[in-house]
Amino acid sequence: MQPRALFATCVVAILGCANSRAAGPPVDQRPNPEYRKDLIAEPHSTDVTLSADASVDAVLDALNQRGKPPLEFVAKLADREGDINLGNTKTHTGNIWFSRPADDNLRVHVLFDKVIDNHLIREQKREYLLNGEWLTDRNYDAKTEGKHQVMRPGEKRDLMKLGDGPFPLPIGQDKEDVKKQFDVAKGAPAKDDPPLTIHLTLTPKPNTELAKKFTSIDIWVDQKSHMPVVIDTLSGDSEHRVELKDIQVNPTTTLGDKDFALPPVDNSWNLTTDSYGK
Repeated sequence: MQPRALFATCVVAILGCANSRAAGPPVDQRPNPEYRKDLIAEPHSTDVTLSADASVDAVLDALNQRGKPPLEFVAKLADREGDINLGNTKTHTGNIWFSRPADDNLRVHVLFDKVIDNHLIREQKREYLLNGEWLTDRNYDAKTEGKHQVMRPGEKRDLMKLGDGPFPLPIGQDKEDVKKQFDVAKGAPAKDDPPLTIHLTLTPKPNTELAKKFTSIDIWVDQKSHMPVVIDTLSGDSEHRVELKDIQVNPTTTLGDKDFALPPVDNSWNLTTDSYGK
């Protein structure tokens, strides 16, 4: 998957899985791959818990405030592709580290280490790092690493801004800007909804760039933390579902450089670098 397509399936720093994840034997893990269990979440920035009957505007306002920098979070991540009704789904699991201290300063690290395919679990490692203007994509089975320059050298840009950056989510966005891009409606509660969440359905406005990429985006927003905990994107007949669990928002111990660093690789790897626009 190209870096911009990868961004498009990212949810609030959730980077989507790439295509062609080759199967392979178990691989060594990075020196400290553990989800940051040492971090302790501080109280949420708001004490307001969204009610189940909150309006669309109220939910969009909560998402806007939740996404404002400074924002950090760590979470367990599950990324599912395929059709659950046909039984051909494949789910990649791992962790995500996210840091956005300012509008034009974003770091995201995703480490997938397992895949669930037809109820069989095996180790399979894929890693992504967005740090400044560079996105690194590692495939440990194939021993390949691609570095993609996603912005012009020295450029300062808010990659979370709707219509400007590649992220399609309304977190950290003014509701009026969201409504310019999407028709937004509340989804009817369903028995398989995550507990204590509110379901929003976002349908891209006709003839927009987002309409070329997505048929619809469904988001389940946690009523207390105001974080999107499930994001389901539909592009034509292709469905992609991302789930966040055990989210720790704005931990009292801030994330550091070690959380956004990849371990060194040896000269048996195939390394490529794509400059901006290539």
